[in-house]
Amino acid sequence: MSLTCRDLVVALATASVVLALGSHARTAPSVLTSVVFEWSAMKAEPIEAGEVRHVFRNPTATLDELECHITTLKAGAKSHPPHVHANEEVLIVREGSVEAFYKGAWHPAGPGSVIFLTGTDPHGLRNAGTTAATYHVLAWRSPGVKPAGGSKGD
Repeated sequence: MSLTCRDLVVALATASVVLALGSHARTAPSVLTSVVFEWSAMKAEPIEAGEVRHVFRNPTATLDELECHITTLKAGAKSHPPHVHANEEVLIVREGSVEAFYKGAWHPAGPGSVIFLTGTDPHGLRNAGTTAATYHVLAWRSPGVKPAGGSKGD
């Protein structure tokens, strides 16, 4: 049995589609279930303003997406300019002194403070202290809310 050039092209195209679909299925985010994320296992990735630890970003049984990351800002650094997006966020200050921008003004928040930010109100965060400031971010996307264009939150 001899393969024609057409047979070879069809076989290669089919194999490419199958491999691409299989790769997508393996990388698609799985539904988040009960789990512990150990601090010691979280890799700190350097960013211009300090560092970030990406904990998870997955769908859950009731949300299209639940995301958690932990940011450490250098003294005087900002997370980014004030911005808006479709989802809400909760920030929990672990250490240091930050200021949250919302409703047109900066508001101080120290260790243990909890900050709720609506996505539609321009908001941002900056380190207001002389040492590094670390905070946890929890953001969620409810069913039917379109994802932001690449925004990973504060």
